[in-house]
Amino acid sequence: MADERLFTPEERQLYLTMIDQVGTAWIDVFEGDTEFYSAAYWDLLTEIWRSPGPVRKTDALKFMKAIKSAHTAGKYIDEAVRVGLIVESDNPKDARSKLLTLSPEMRGRLDRFFDRALSLVVETGKEVEP
Repeated sequence: MADERLFTPEERQLYLTMIDQVGTAWIDVFEGDTEFYSAAYWDLLTEIWRSPGPVRKTDALKFMKAIKSAHTAGKYIDEAVRVGLIVESDNPKDARSKLLTLSPEMRGRLDRFFDRALSLVVETGKEVEP
């Protein structure tokens, strides 16, 4: 990788500042509730957001890459359902499974979060241009 650009300490600082701002924006998604400031919720909610339709609960359990126990992953999902971030419904194609979707409010919050995060990336990119 001889053509890989090395960045200055100042540019690396800009990157860290941007990441801090994205982290703050993630907390804002949950109106300051830091319980949801975790990689498990990041993985769960962004993967459901990414899905074109409802996801099976058993598939969503696997979205949380750092959680190895299905039982523990289920607790995260149950909490997200309890507070209204995710909506759980019966699967009309398989009575043995449940489907998960983001609540309309959470989808809107995530849309606004991604817009903010991408704006930060663009702003920072302009400051780090070669």
